Amino acid sequence: MHHLTVCLVEPSRAQGQIIQHHLQELGISYIDHVETGATALERIHEQPRPDIVISAMYLADMTGAELVMAMRQDERVREMPFVLVSSETRPQQLDAIRQAGAMAILPKPFTPQQLDKAIGSAIDYLNVDETRGDLEELDLDTKRLLLVDDSSVSRHFMRTVLERFGFCDIVEAENGREAISLMGYGQHFDLIVTDYNMPEMDGRDFIEYVRTTSHLTSVPILMVSGEQDKQRLAAVEDAGVSAICDKPFDLSTLRHLISQFL
Repeated sequence: MHHLTVCLVEPSRAQGQIIQHHLQELGISYIDHVETGATALERIHEQPRPDIVISAMYLADMTGAELVMAMRQDERVREMPFVLVSSETRPQQLDAIRQAGAMAILPKPFTPQQLDKAIGSAIDYLNVDETRGDLEELDLDTKRLLLVDDSSVSRHFMRTVLERFGFCDIVEAENGREAISLMGYGQHFDLIVTDYNMPEMDGRDFIEYVRTTSHLTSVPILMVSGEQDKQRLAAVEDAGVSAICDKPFDLSTLRHLISQFL
């Protein structure tokens, strides 16, 4: 951790000092504290670029969601890890953060263990090329994967992670209905990764179709979703999903599940 550079975006100097103190306790000494989203966007383009952005939700000039979306739309920094620290709990406010591929969403106040886990997840992401050894024997470059998500930003982030794991043949669909059209007879997939909330056909209905109607009834299906409704998730389990990962997800958990499936 002592090699990491963190861009901390926090409008409150007092809160900024608290977070910096916790980061320093983890061994991180290179911390740039800025107070606005615009300043953060300037800083992350400067050399040397920070490794991780940690931001509050509500800034003077934009929200944390708008900041991470601006990052994800810029090819130069779109893969930079992002961590949110906020007292916000409303799912609709946090959904954009989840969809944009945040490494973690930490509450205010957070525990040192929560911060340590969030930074660890970001480090896993930064070093994923070097930590995929347990997947090499699976020959992922020969496997075909179907990625289903209505958010192009979320698909790009997920695709980046999967490609770093070793997948090369990844087919994308924006919803369950489009995914079904890509699953015509003769088409084979070794793994399906899908979101829950999508237009036209959501993840539950899509999984039910795969399990009951398609020719790929036994293919492993992983749902990666920010859905928090327990009844809906129970319905997904009943439909035949192989496993469910929350957004944000832990890379080691995802790596373990893929290893299990394949």
